[in-house]
Amino acid sequence: MGGGDARVRITAAAIAEQVGGHVVGNTDAIVFGIAPLDRAGPTDLSFLAHARYAGWFSTSRAGVVLVSPELANTLGTPSTRVVVEKPTQAMLRLLAHFRRDEPRPLGVHPTAIVATTAMLGDGVTIEAYAIIGDGVTLGDRAWIGSHAVVGEGTTVGRDVRFYSHAVTYAFVEIGDRVVLHSGARVGRDGFGFVQSDHGLVRVPHPGRCVLEDDVEIGANSCVDRGSVDDTIIGAASKLDSLVHVAHNVRIGKGCFFAAGVGIAGSSRIGDFVQFGGQSGVGGHVNIGDRVSVAARAGVISDVPAGITVSGFPARPHREQLRSWSALARLGKIIRPLEQMLAERADS
Repeated sequence: MGGGDARVRITAAAIAEQVGGHVVGNTDAIVFGIAPLDRAGPTDLSFLAHARYAGWFSTSRAGVVLVSPELANTLGTPSTRVVVEKPTQAMLRLLAHFRRDEPRPLGVHPTAIVATTAMLGDGVTIEAYAIIGDGVTLGDRAWIGSHAVVGEGTTVGRDVRFYSHAVTYAFVEIGDRVVLHSGARVGRDGFGFVQSDHGLVRVPHPGRCVLEDDVEIGANSCVDRGSVDDTIIGAASKLDSLVHVAHNVRIGKGCFFAAGVGIAGSSRIGDFVQFGGQSGVGGHVNIGDRVSVAARAGVISDVPAGITVSGFPARPHREQLRSWSALARLGKIIRPLEQMLAERADS
């Protein structure tokens, strides 16, 4: 049995209507969940988008399969097929139908601690043991999970979702529809110290930490507040789990950060920039709009708009590929040279 909620059912005909396809086989076939071809059962929906998976399709037990027109006649046991131009995109549109909605209790749980000076909007949810500090403003329909903390003076917009154990420090500014996943930490002082005669002294951080509308912060990710400047995450930018954004960083709108990305202090990231997993940016670096940073790349100098960079130090991806290719060829050249030098030494 695949993923999804067993209480939800949908027919092949309804699936075809939702994705703009047509049914070949039993229009009344019913599915309750979704699963990949090799694990799907008779009550699961699956999809075939590439010929490389024809082997799985040949023995799949899926009840209904989304297939492209080119693969509609592929030999296989699934007899009910919904033929649609882009099966993968069609499946993505259907995922929400099978997603289990978490039940939402309205109101403030008796064990939550809410400061008397906090201002709560209409329809808010504050779950068990959450803490809402002095001077906090929560927008309408804000949902604060159990054990989450909203620090003193923080402003939170409408329709936000803070999952269990998410924390905002004091005086953070949160826009509408922001999501903080479990363990996210937003607004802590950055990693700033100066050397003095008495050892390291922490740099004060009076700057703001601002998450604009529709930002999402992944589980156990950290966003530091500013010191001499503000830290700002632009609208609709999405951070995966275990991402760190240091103090004074400014990130544009619509950016995507895969897991393990680190952005050092005072860097500037343009709009619609994408970072692969475990990539990083050094301090005081400027990255232009629509740049793609490959996984595990290390950016230590400015990057102009619209290019893809990879490697360490990061440079244009094509240049990096040529460099790696040259290194691979170098091994074949060095061995004969070593052999020739050894023969000369013996003579």
